Amino acid sequence: MESKIKVGIVGGTGYTGVELLRLLAVHPQVDVHLITSRSEAGKRVADYFPNLRGHYSLSFSEPSLEDMLACDVIFFATPHGVAQSMMSDIIAGGGRAIDLSADFRIRDINTWEHWYGQKHACPELVEQAVYGLPELNREKIKEARLIACPGCYPTSIELALMPLLENQLVDPSRLIANSASGISGAGRQAKMDNLLAEAGDSFKAYAVNGHRHLPEIEQCLQDIQLAANIQSSASPAITFVPHLLPFARGIHSTVYANLVEGDATNLQALFEERYSAEPFVDVLPKGMFPQTRSVKSSNMCRIAVLQPQERGTVVIMSAIDNLTKGASGQGIQNMNIMFGLPEVMGLEAPALLP
Repeated sequence: MESKIKVGIVGGTGYTGVELLRLLAVHPQVDVHLITSRSEAGKRVADYFPNLRGHYSLSFSEPSLEDMLACDVIFFATPHGVAQSMMSDIIAGGGRAIDLSADFRIRDINTWEHWYGQKHACPELVEQAVYGLPELNREKIKEARLIACPGCYPTSIELALMPLLENQLVDPSRLIANSASGISGAGRQAKMDNLLAEAGDSFKAYAVNGHRHLPEIEQCLQDIQLAANIQSSASPAITFVPHLLPFARGIHSTVYANLVEGDATNLQALFEERYSAEPFVDVLPKGMFPQTRSVKSSNMCRIAVLQPQERGTVVIMSAIDNLTKGASGQGIQNMNIMFGLPEVMGLEAPALLP
């Protein structure tokens, strides 16, 4: 493409904002034109994020509709409830948006309001939003004007279960996911539970009785069935237990499902074939298991699948970086698809080690 994509970022001071800036700084077809923050308006981006010195001369600014509509696409790296307050004007003005928050992920408005504890300000656009999981909705993403980027936990779990649900190999009503995330998943804000003295050298479950990613996960699992033309009498239902890990970034999900009795499918081959053309899903060889360190700062999801002791339970392990494939990297992957660019552009760097 001849001219670069003019990108704006609303809410650039959090972890997903700086991850967007880091990745877009080396994207060959992007010009970051705008980055907003009401609290830091006027401050240079490189002063706020010293790791970006030499990459940006921009300063944070107050968000304005005129500036946003001057961009080809706007990323929202904002808390839940912010994007929906601006989205009607952006879409009506002909803009495109990729929302990293949960504002447009859940189609049932009452469900969203229950789990997020606020009135939805833009319900008329929820049905128009495309759920930005490329491995499921690539063709819809190409034509979308509004992308609802998936959550981090949901991404790791949905990719783990997709081949099994598409082929009706497991009971969809009895799924379990134990997932653990680094502290950055809670956002860049002061919380007692996130202090080093509180979270370090410890491991704990939280939101066991109900996490707001649960309805998003179950909605997507049902969409996977529908996309595969599966008319199941059992709606997907998952017991989801999140945990907090004492490091900065990364998610590891261990997912359990009951195989259909008598099925003898080669699960390793099934997963390898399903994801053979997917640039950001790596099915590991038999006997090798994913580690969070193997995906740190990358847009890759690494997956392992096995059936322990051949007892009818399939175990899938899935690892992603919650800030990259779980947020900003996946958002850029969606942008590449929307604008007809190679899907991997700007996202090809391998994970960091150590």
